[in-house]
Order: sequence, then C-alpha cells, then structure tokens
Amino acid sequence: MNPDRLEQQMRFLIEIDKLKHVFRQTLLMDASRYENDAEHSWHLALMAILLSEHAAEQQLDTLRVLKMLLIHDLVEIDAGDTFCYDKAGNRDKAAREQKAADRLFAMLPHEQGPEVRALWDEFEAGRTPEARFAGALDRLHPMLHNYQTRGAAWRKHGVRKKDVLDRNRAIEQGSPALWEYAKRLVEESVRKGFLCE
Repeated sequence: MNPDRLEQQMRFLIEIDKLKHVFRQTLLMDASRYENDAEHSWHLALMAILLSEHAAEQQLDTLRVLKMLLIHDLVEIDAGDTFCYDKAGNRDKAAREQKAADRLFAMLPHEQGPEVRALWDEFEAGRTPEARFAGALDRLHPMLHNYQTRGAAWRKHGVRKKDVLDRNRAIEQGSPALWEYAKRLVEESVRKGFLCE
C-alpha cells in the first residue's frame, strides 16, 4: 500500500464532503428546505439504476453513468450552484467550473485524477450515450421537484413553460421515453397553475 496515495485519496474525500453545503434552488419534494448537491447526486444515482431501461441506448454502461452522476457537481464546491435559468450566472459558469475541476481533481493520485476528470469532461460534453443519459436524468430531476412542490422554484424565478421546454429538450437525446414523461409533467404543471404558459 502506498501511504501517500491513501493520504491523497482521503484528503479528496474530506474535501468533497463540502458538497453537502452547496444548496440548490430546488426544494425537497416535501418543500421543507432546499436540496444540497450531495442529495441531488445521490438521487440521480438511484434514478440511473432504476430508469436505465428507458435510456436511448440499450447497451449502456450503467456504472459509467453512475460515476458521472456522482462526480458531475463536485466542481460546485468551488464554483457554487448556478440556477439553470439564471442567464447572467450562466455566462461565466463554464470558466468557474473548469477552474474548480482543475483544482479538485488534481488532489487525487496522478493516475486517478485524470480518470475522474475525464468522466466530468465526458458528462459536460454530452457526446456519449452514457453522458446523454446522465444529462437527461440531471435535467429531469429538478422538474420532478418542481412538480411536487407546485412549481416553487419556477414561480419564484418567473420561469415559463417555453423556458422549461427549451432548457430540458436535451432529455430526449438521452431518453425519448423520459422526454415524453417530462413534457407531460410540463403540461400538467401548466394545467394546475404550477407553471405559467
């Protein structure tokens, strides 16, 4: 066993505990408080396990999807959470997240850091079937929360139906079935007054 390697891994694991303190604009489904990034990642991992049969590609590497989902928001430890409908905040989001990725993944041992960084880059690029499915789940998740909280974040930020459809259209690339489900959620949300036309 390499003690330096173990120390690097432990320092990284201690550092990523900070993800529990990065809060999103998404309320928990019972609307009792805001969700943190660690809870979001955990929920996405379970979604991937349970919903992988609905992926656009049937020969999906589910373990790769899980890895991407568990690391995709680690950069928010430094970069912070940027609300997906915040146009101003999204202007420099990529630069902030790249800088955070450079710092965080460099904490890992020299052969592990690039592997984890490559997974994060793959998720961000969204070009592989696994990244597209992971991205679909990442976009569907807050829609479920908004529906369950009667559109709380949508209403708070003045988000409209067109905004939600435009933002989440990429779900279809990862899972046409989940995109159909998402569109039904949007229509039902409009009908119930959770989301403005």
